[in-house]
Amino acid sequence: MARALKLAHKGIFTTDPNPHVGCVIVKDGKIIAEGRTQRTGFAHAEVDALSKVSDPGHACVYVTLEPCSHYGRTAPCCEALIAAGVSRVVVAMQDPNPLVCGKGLQKLREAGIEVVLGVLRQDAEQLNKGFLKRMQHGLPWIRSKLAMSLDGRTAMASGESQWISSAFSRNDVQIYRAASSAIMVGIDTVLADDPQLNARVDFDVEQPIKVVLDSTLKMPITAKMLQNSAETWLFTCSNDLDRQKQLQAVGCKIFQLDAEANGRLNLLQVFKALADQQINTVWVESGATLNGALLTENLVDEWIVYMAPCILGDEGRGLFHLPGLQEIKDKKSLQLLNFRQIGPDLRLTFGRQKQPD
Repeated sequence: MARALKLAHKGIFTTDPNPHVGCVIVKDGKIIAEGRTQRTGFAHAEVDALSKVSDPGHACVYVTLEPCSHYGRTAPCCEALIAAGVSRVVVAMQDPNPLVCGKGLQKLREAGIEVVLGVLRQDAEQLNKGFLKRMQHGLPWIRSKLAMSLDGRTAMASGESQWISSAFSRNDVQIYRAASSAIMVGIDTVLADDPQLNARVDFDVEQPIKVVLDSTLKMPITAKMLQNSAETWLFTCSNDLDRQKQLQAVGCKIFQLDAEANGRLNLLQVFKALADQQINTVWVESGATLNGALLTENLVDEWIVYMAPCILGDEGRGLFHLPGLQEIKDKKSLQLLNFRQIGPDLRLTFGRQKQPD
């Protein structure tokens, strides 16, 4: 199963919106075939592995996710295993997809195949956190990236910020981008930095969707992110149809939502809409205003903070815009999950806010 998980991990850059799944087929104590889920519409892990062996009869199959039992873009994997004549299937985790959820295991048992469930379950769930959360809660897994100086500043008072963190950290960010279903920014970041917002890596990757929160449709039609092939989705409250058509003409997909009382987008509704579009994981790169709103609403699953060994001074810009915090009892407390040195910088990963004592 550990080998199957390693195979599954190889698909983290290409399988969205499908989960990352690995499969190992063993017969007479030897591995006879391996497979992993391919791009959407192509073979799932079990079928990929079965295609590489001529006689899988009476073999034992190790797979990191319950074999699917329904017809989607591909035929059910449980039927392929039954037809192949395997005798035993060891599964790491049950599929949270309501279309499957136990049905695949039941079909295997009804066919007389021994089924074992739960081997390295937590590892398999960790690998597919986004898919799991989308299926169970109707929301993607949300990470927000921040880069700061040792004194907690993200930019100089003028807004200059390139570069606080090192090239090592920036390369690390590209890998996180590549493993995400979507990259999200606020329109202020687009106007200030004009980012390309793609994953610049030297390996095969399904480029993430570019998501811009743009309440009043300020998006420039000359923005760099519109010059490459990955899709750009704009979330807006504006019903200016002429402006929408202009942006659609240069490749933007428009999602119009109702405005909050303050005229801004409802962030929870944005993430629900992304989940409805089969987005498993969202990587947020934005400024203090959006990050402050995300923190206030406790929507972020992981805060990825790159801390550089430099000082920007007390006039520099902070990480979060949180004007409502007046007393120490109002503080926001995060959970430190892990830390790692990346070149000269320190990468700190924090989980959701702790509940007040």
